Amino acid sequence: MLKSFHQKVLLEAGCDEAGRGCLAGPVFAAAVILPKKFHHPLLNDSKQVTEEHRYTLRPIIEKEAVSFAVGMVDHEEIDNINILKASFKAMHLAIDQLTTKPELLLIDGNRFTAYTSIPHECIIQGDGIYASIAAASILAKTYRDDYMKRLHLEYPHYKWDSNKGYGTPQHRHAIGEHGMSPYHRKSFQCLPPQLALDL
Repeated sequence: MLKSFHQKVLLEAGCDEAGRGCLAGPVFAAAVILPKKFHHPLLNDSKQVTEEHRYTLRPIIEKEAVSFAVGMVDHEEIDNINILKASFKAMHLAIDQLTTKPELLLIDGNRFTAYTSIPHECIIQGDGIYASIAAASILAKTYRDDYMKRLHLEYPHYKWDSNKGYGTPQHRHAIGEHGMSPYHRKSFQCLPPQLALDL
């Protein structure tokens, strides 16, 4: 069962990102402040939750949260500043939008660029430990998936409606056949070297 909080004194916001390892599209991040007594039996790390249950959870999280927000950094900025910095920036953008200011940030992962005036704790696999980080992972994942489904309508041959921009064999094959779209991350190795040589 997920823990409701990391400590009992400070108001906490959980933060997580989605799309760091994708070949195309933006990285999304969410910040969520949950009531300390919030509990839902389906809530878990978004990677452990079915797509159907993620979309069941999203409106519940949004309704019950003390505050929530989602930030996005696009593929061009990812190429300019690198994906790690872009992930941290997306988290900062989400935190910026919170209508209630948290007093402690719980960050999924082992690194973070400090946010001005709010202390943070980095927690490896935190989305499977703390409810607020799990909730952030659900929002970041569903908002990003919706975005990639919209891009799929523009470039259907990459099948972003199913792979969401991740480097599946099907996706890489489509890049080999059709080339890279304007939404692909040029700083990423989108094709295996042997395929790149054949283009």
